[in-house]
Amino acid sequence: MIAETVCSAVAAAGLGIAVVTAYRKRYLTATRIAAYALVPLGLVMTGVVEWLADTAFSPVAWAGFGVLGLSWLMFAATRTVERRRGGTRKERKAARETATPAATAPGASAPALGQAPARGQSPAPRQKPAAQGDDDFSDIEAILKKHGI
Repeated sequence: MIAETVCSAVAAAGLGIAVVTAYRKRYLTATRIAAYALVPLGLVMTGVVEWLADTAFSPVAWAGFGVLGLSWLMFAATRTVERRRGGTRKERKAARETATPAATAPGASAPALGQAPARGQSPAPRQKPAAQGDDDFSDIEAILKKHGI
């Protein structure tokens, strides 16, 4: 009952301020103030204020909010533990069954893996690239000569 009275008084005061603003020829601002002032009156007329007041002062409603909060915390805690462990028990078991051997990296292509030499053979020596440095410098020298340097 008190909440409805307060909301109605706020609406009346807001409409009074809107009238004074309109008198000062600020019609756009007056319309905006009137719109804000009618919101509490509309909430009273629809019964929302009464429902909120009954809920706010009800111990059972607050206990229900507490149970909902506890439930949310339990969901969040289980999700955090799953992330740290790497998924659910089924997901971890499926990952172990499909795991690749330790010698190959997951997602590595055949050229990246290379061919291992057979036992008793030494790995093939790497070939040095042919004098590529000379070609690079000759290009640079040609450019410098072209500009007269």
